[in-house]
Amino acid sequence: MHKIYKLILIVLLLSPSVPLNAHVQHYENLKLIEFDIYRNNKNIGKHIFSFTKSGNQLTVSSEINFEIKKLGVTLYKYHVKGTEVYENGNLIKFNSKTKQNKKSKYVNLDLKDNDFEIDGSSFKGIVPNDYILGTWWNHSIVKAKAQISAVSGRIIKQNVTFLGKETLNINGKNYKSLHFNFSSTDKSLKKNKKLNTDVWYEEDSLNWIKASFNKKGEWEYKLVNIE
Repeated sequence: MHKIYKLILIVLLLSPSVPLNAHVQHYENLKLIEFDIYRNNKNIGKHIFSFTKSGNQLTVSSEINFEIKKLGVTLYKYHVKGTEVYENGNLIKFNSKTKQNKKSKYVNLDLKDNDFEIDGSSFKGIVPNDYILGTWWNHSIVKAKAQISAVSGRIIKQNVTFLGKETLNINGKNYKSLHFNFSSTDKSLKKNKKLNTDVWYEEDSLNWIKASFNKKGEWEYKLVNIE
């Protein structure tokens, strides 16, 4: 019976007929997700999500901090702070500010007349509300036609491939997981703009537990703590 339930869950997860934001309420009891960020097997920083519930609103605050150093000299410094606000399971507002060395990026998103109005450093305009914010913690992203960059507002149309079930050992604990690959549908994009990211969600809870990608090095997000 448990295996049948898991199969049904996977089918629902991949079915485009299920509203994309319907699963946000699945995470209402979450308080914290913390990742260590690795580049070429070296721990360089953290990505932390905090979840706060108040009435029918869920607020998700996130912060990314990492530095790339060589011989004690900082070559690259990156900091992001973002806030997602959901009402009755639907995203109604998102704001983020990013400092990438001396370069600044931003996103301001609001739900207007059932569409998202975006003012971002890379995109300004209106997009359908079935596009999903690319912050990865919400497993509904596997059903979305496109994701909205949480750094610049750029629209990334995507292909999602389910690669199967895997058992991961993270910090001495085993997780049964669902493994997906996300890739850009637009093959004309420059290499540094193309999406090609592997993401793992825990099979039972559907919590995000790992990610990896290759971009001027091998990057990996490893779960440290979840509450």
